[in-house]
Amino acid sequence: MSIEISSKKEFAEKAGTLYMVATPIGNLGDISPRAVETLKSADLIAAEDTRHSQRLLSHLGISTHMQAYHEHNEEYQTGRLLARLQQGESIALISDAGTPLVSDPGYRLVEQAHQHGIRVVPIPGACAAIAAMSVAGLASDRFSFEGFPPSKQAARLSYLQELKDESRTMVFYISCHRVLATLMDMKTVFGEQRLATFAREITKTYETIRKATLAELCTWVDGDAMQRKGEIVLVLAGSVRDKSAHPLRDEILAALVDELPVKQAAKITSRITGINKNELYEAALKLKNKDE
Repeated sequence: MSIEISSKKEFAEKAGTLYMVATPIGNLGDISPRAVETLKSADLIAAEDTRHSQRLLSHLGISTHMQAYHEHNEEYQTGRLLARLQQGESIALISDAGTPLVSDPGYRLVEQAHQHGIRVVPIPGACAAIAAMSVAGLASDRFSFEGFPPSKQAARLSYLQELKDESRTMVFYISCHRVLATLMDMKTVFGEQRLATFAREITKTYETIRKATLAELCTWVDGDAMQRKGEIVLVLAGSVRDKSAHPLRDEILAALVDELPVKQAAKITSRITGINKNELYEAALKLKNKDE
């Protein structure tokens, strides 16, 4: 049976709403009253794993009908869900845990909803990546979410190598089955002294948060089998580049000192190289005194 998807214009006024509902990543107390109300009032809940989600819904006393929506049926189910939205129904999309679409299915449906003028509403809540970032003790002004590294070592090493010079803090999800191998590969690529925060089983009974160098984390995880179980997020410090090592620093500064006052030469060199102007001012003074 084919499903006809009507035009954006035809259903603009009577289309339903797609709710992106965050669910707990461990502690059931982390679900919001708004999320509970949304799940109760929706016409349908699209769940990554209906058997897994049923336990949460039973705990909350929610009887809304569920339908499986996961990576293996995403292409097939997207059209069917979109048709129901266009007919005015409301659908709540949930993943097994946390915020939908963060390393979970759902992108295709959200994309189609936007294309067809259907309202998409976020119902915020738990997210393992953000929770780990908040307790990592690493720079949080700029960070990137990198998801799961490849499972095969050759691909993983190549993938990590591309991130070697990334200056932002990086957040990874790591399979417990590959956590030691992944940490060892990170130590190889990023260096033994790169800092990272290991966050395991966030909000659950055996929650573990540890900040250490990659070398220390490798030794610790290798010696404690418990750290190789459960859900793991790794927050990795970004690369710290030595800006004073700019290859043309001395040449640029020397050329400008010959033509300009020291302060101005330092200021212009700073703009070109990104090096601190006070540091350049001291270097320019030495050059000027040497010439005299």
